[in-house]
Amino acid sequence: MHTNVAEFLEDISGFLGSYYLTLGIMNALAALYLWKQRGKGALALLWLVVGMVYVILSPLAMSGSAAAVPQLPEGLRNFIDANTGPVIYSVGTTAILVILYLFRAFFVRPVVAWSILNLSLLYMGLSMADPEFAAIVTKPDNVPIVALVFLLGFFTWLATSKAVENDRRAEEGLPPQEKEDNEKVLVWPDLVYTELICMLALTAILLLWGIGLKAPLEEPASSVKTPNPSKAPWYFLGLQEMLVYFDPWYAGVVLPSLIVVGLMAVPYIDFNRKGNGYYTISERPFSYLMFQFGFLELWITLIILGTFLRGPNWNFFGPYEIWDTHKVLALNNVDLSQYFWEGLLGRGMPKASPGAPTFTALGYILLRELPGILVLGMYFLLLPPLMATTIFRGFFVKMGFVRYMVLANLLLFMASLPIKMVLRWSFNLKYIVSVPEYFLNF
Repeated sequence: MHTNVAEFLEDISGFLGSYYLTLGIMNALAALYLWKQRGKGALALLWLVVGMVYVILSPLAMSGSAAAVPQLPEGLRNFIDANTGPVIYSVGTTAILVILYLFRAFFVRPVVAWSILNLSLLYMGLSMADPEFAAIVTKPDNVPIVALVFLLGFFTWLATSKAVENDRRAEEGLPPQEKEDNEKVLVWPDLVYTELICMLALTAILLLWGIGLKAPLEEPASSVKTPNPSKAPWYFLGLQEMLVYFDPWYAGVVLPSLIVVGLMAVPYIDFNRKGNGYYTISERPFSYLMFQFGFLELWITLIILGTFLRGPNWNFFGPYEIWDTHKVLALNNVDLSQYFWEGLLGRGMPKASPGAPTFTALGYILLRELPGILVLGMYFLLLPPLMATTIFRGFFVKMGFVRYMVLANLLLFMASLPIKMVLRWSFNLKYIVSVPEYFLNF
């Protein structure tokens, strides 16, 4: 990382100048596209002005001068670092997803989506003038993840906009767009030509990528020298983040297995046949919300968190904070059994005397972890019938006992992650059931 900000700005000036120039051309092309459409002259003028602003920012960024390069104020960066943490990040991303869902008809408008894209790209450019932010975002390993975040945003917007349009058509008694645009396309030559063009374009992009970015190759792995932080591949960073809250057997084996089994079981437990072959949200709100929450909040946001905000010793760092390897956070994690026996009852933990028979030792372990066992029993055994008689009564009637129990338990296992995260943040709760004697913790 650069210790001299002036030197860093000189090194990155060419990239920042090209970045803002690219954004200017992008908005100019959007303005040209809108100018050719009837009644879109005002919007075309708006994006032309935005493009000109980017073009003006380009030479300022290319100057490499600390006084001229556009960047976020230092006070704002310090405020973001000081007020960013796992709790705020997780709660904030959840709140954003809820807002986007409730007001999806507004956010899918092209002008709104294009404005959000411009604001996010502008924020990215202003933040790139910070050495610590740029060191993480421009790391060759992380560049494709940045691109994937924007691509995910685009495809989510595209699918949501089609779903909103189909829901509007359904309210008017019209069939989905897919029913009207069901003209068959020949594999040869239409599909083959399209695939060929995509292959050539992707090959060109990969060639330019390989020329512009150095391959992130490091020295051969050594057991005596491990990287800090030691991170899994980006697609496993969500699982690595789960290890903060769960034991490896649960976060690395049980949850991934349940994800695979749950995805295979969904077609057999879902009784709603609407939405097959076309985009919709209103006709399948429960399925849509569960999948979006599980994918975006419990997977994508954890990958972003692990990639950009987890630093040395797996500590959390703000986006502009220096990754200090000496940063230490004192955590006093306590098991539920300790809270119950020592905190609530004010007595020592039940334990067998040395040399006691195995059966007696197991009895003391069960007694010690009885509060946690009862909590888990109520969670997995009492909640499903309770939900069947209240909020999920309609699902239970239509699904039957077996399919409903599969669905209920899949939801409970999925909900266990955010619940455990909240308990860890709020009460420093490490394990609900802790049996280190047999490496069984939950």
